[in-house]
Amino acid sequence: MIAVNTAPGLGSRLVNSVLAIKPLANLAKHQARQMMIKRAERIGVPWIKEVETLRSHNWEPHLASVQNPQLVYPDYYYRSFHAYDSGNLDWEAALEVEVAARTVHAGIWSDAGAQGDSKLRESYHEVLKSQIESEPRDILDLGCSVGMSTFALQNIYPQAKFTGLDLSPYFLAVAHYRALQRNSQITWLHAAAESTGLSDNSFDLISTFLMYHELPQSVTQQIFHEARRLLRPGGYLALMDMNPQSEIYGKMPPYIFTLLKSTEPYLDEYFTLDIEQALIEAGFQTPTITCNSPRHRTVIAQVR
Repeated sequence: MIAVNTAPGLGSRLVNSVLAIKPLANLAKHQARQMMIKRAERIGVPWIKEVETLRSHNWEPHLASVQNPQLVYPDYYYRSFHAYDSGNLDWEAALEVEVAARTVHAGIWSDAGAQGDSKLRESYHEVLKSQIESEPRDILDLGCSVGMSTFALQNIYPQAKFTGLDLSPYFLAVAHYRALQRNSQITWLHAAAESTGLSDNSFDLISTFLMYHELPQSVTQQIFHEARRLLRPGGYLALMDMNPQSEIYGKMPPYIFTLLKSTEPYLDEYFTLDIEQALIEAGFQTPTITCNSPRHRTVIAQVR
């Protein structure tokens, strides 16, 4: 077996030393956010208008319908994510997820523009459908955020029963609102992916879309074990996330890499995780790893 490098590279360590200085880290986060909003408006994603429209909505009924007030948040979830000081426990983060996704993914393919997000999801689903022969009956979307990944999956598996799980009640409130708009029947669960509280052998497919790069390695390993418990015999765990082997990250200009790392506190842990070995140790067969975009990979593992 090939040894996996578990230490960040020199460039990453240099960036870490810069981000350890709080004023510089705050400046980097501010710059990353402003750059994102300006880019959105430039490519035709009306960030400011769409977010203002969402802010005017009464969110309290949606929050009350999904929130588990007894839930204790794990320490790792209190870190600052995506330039939001409160991370995902924040209305601003929840109301900006959709425009942020369309903006970030606009640059994956040179000709996709604002349709890059849809194209990325389609590329993931193409791998799913080519490698999972039987249609799943019960699907769990772990780290479902505001439901974009859940609704996209529902379009390709319309007969399946769906559960969307996330740690952020604010994200789930937006997902609940969008489901009502779409008349979609989805169960939203406010819980941690590593400790869902769901029953054994409940799902045929567990999907995660762009979640693991936001987690410490130890939590990712716990989630793999939890997924193994939740899956039925022959079931699948599928994940789509950043591809650490992509040349794009290696060639990224230092300034841009600094902005990226300022918004992704666990990026080093994700990039140095031996994901294949972690899945095998959790009770899965050797996974398939497929590049589905110039900078993303799809990993599919079947229950052993």
